[in-house]
Amino acid sequence: MGVAKALTIAGSDSGGGAGVQADLKTFSARGVYGASVLTAITAQNTRAVTAVAEVSPAIVAAQLDAVLADIRIDAIKVGMLFSAAIIGEVAERLRSSQAPVVVDPVMVAKSGDALLEPAATEALVARLLPLAGLLTPNLPEAARLLDCREAVTVAEMTEQGDALRARGARAVLVKGGHGAGEICTDVLVTGDSDPMLIEAPRHPTLNTHGTGCSYSSAIAAELAKGLGIGDAVRVAHDWLQGAIRAADSLGVGGGRGPVHHFHGVWPA
Repeated sequence: MGVAKALTIAGSDSGGGAGVQADLKTFSARGVYGASVLTAITAQNTRAVTAVAEVSPAIVAAQLDAVLADIRIDAIKVGMLFSAAIIGEVAERLRSSQAPVVVDPVMVAKSGDALLEPAATEALVARLLPLAGLLTPNLPEAARLLDCREAVTVAEMTEQGDALRARGARAVLVKGGHGAGEICTDVLVTGDSDPMLIEAPRHPTLNTHGTGCSYSSAIAAELAKGLGIGDAVRVAHDWLQGAIRAADSLGVGGGRGPVHHFHGVWPA
């Protein structure tokens, strides 16, 4: 059996703070072997995304086929997919997967740059949401997927989580990082019980690049190790809080730097 193994299907971040690089760092920090499938290459640093090149859908499919034919994957994290054609190739192959799938619907970078073609949103909802064991949108992403205004209250976040479950996702974690207030609240909606609220104080740092990628890949890592969704979310959330608290110690770049994935491993 060996160690737990997770697969990330996402874009590359040349600055190393988000995307596939963040996912693989997270898997490693959580004690899980990581494999990867690249969907796009971005020219990116802590300040901006300056260029994006789509990996051909055929090469995305070939990467997936190669990994899944040889490596027993215990959980899959899906991030930036960029185009409807890539979404189609990924969805076609994940339909037969027995591993839990965490879908992080990456649409816009923290710099404001688009990471998903506008025409691909419909394909994401129609083809990928029904395959998601867990969908992890932030407030703007949830609103865009539902074509509605952003949630403000916990009740509205819960309502949007339920609406996304109705679109096919089995569970939805609506992340409150873009909200207001001194306490950040995430809402996990599973349909099996009352919504689970995960709260934490906001940390006074600008270095939050890659939080969404890292959160979802940490959840996937815990699912790969056998935890249920609720426990996986709580463990991943606690780990991410530590990564945010330690982010300033990295001193990476002059913009929004990355969180510290190895805060529990590297010496202080």
